Amino acid sequence: QVQLVESGGGLAQPGGSLRLSCVASGFTFSRYAMRWYRQAPGNERELVAAASSAGGHTDYTDSVKGRFTISRDNAENTVYLQMNNPKPEDTGVYYCNALWVPPPGVRLPKNDYWGQGTQVTVSS
Repeated sequence: QVQLVESGGGLAQPGGSLRLSCVASGFTFSRYAMRWYRQAPGNERELVAAASSAGGHTDYTDSVKGRFTISRDNAENTVYLQMNNPKPEDTGVYYCNALWVPPPGVRLPKNDYWGQGTQVTVSS
């Protein structure tokens, strides 16, 4: 049974810090790209940060570059999002996502798994 369980959300003060965790089970974590998305009320879900399967490549949406860091521990099947200097506009539900896309020529469907989300509120 595939599970992605996020934790670490809550209330953060502007300029503070918060670390989100996502523990995966039920699939081969090290083969999957891992991503963090967020969704604010009334907005579409947006990609915040992504890490390649081995963690060697990361990418961020412009609004969080220099403030957020995605990392992963493949031995612990866990991905993290370190949120430094959060801003009120970072408020939303943060979702963990695991994505596997078959290599070219391999006729298999992609696998796309989601966690249940964790609320992050940035307010003074």
